Amino acid sequence: MRINQRGLMLNLLWVLLMAIFFAEVEIQIEGGAGWATSLPTWRIESHWLLDIFWGGRAMTGYHAWMFPFIAMVFHLPLFFLQTWSWKLQARCLACIMEFWIIEDFLWFILNPAFGWERFNPVDVFWHKHWLWGAPLDYWTFSIVACVLFVWSYRIPREKANS
Repeated sequence: MRINQRGLMLNLLWVLLMAIFFAEVEIQIEGGAGWATSLPTWRIESHWLLDIFWGGRAMTGYHAWMFPFIAMVFHLPLFFLQTWSWKLQARCLACIMEFWIIEDFLWFILNPAFGWERFNPVDVFWHKHWLWGAPLDYWTFSIVACVLFVWSYRIPREKANS
């Protein structure tokens, strides 16, 4: 199986660049109070659906609007080009997953109120489940995103042989 390595690398670099910029925006918005804890927005702290779909984190008005907005940003090229395919949809979903993982991690690392030393389950209380020094979401979504990226950048056998 061959993949379009150049396309994949350019895609990953672009997602990284977007995540850096957005992490800095969120640092300016939230300061040291992560997961919108000090923002003037509504919050639902606990609900059984949050445990299933949100990793046990609170749902806030900020996140209710920001997550769909970012998903729409990543789907914009499909609307510009007026095209859609399962591979492009997989690529968009992979980009969204990797964007949020990278952006979230960079929020801690670049944030003067946190840094590497405070990236732990005690100080980062809104990430409820950790594995190997990182939130469990980072691992699960990275695996799914990698599978989607590889599949979406796979070169069909007939094109690979020509």
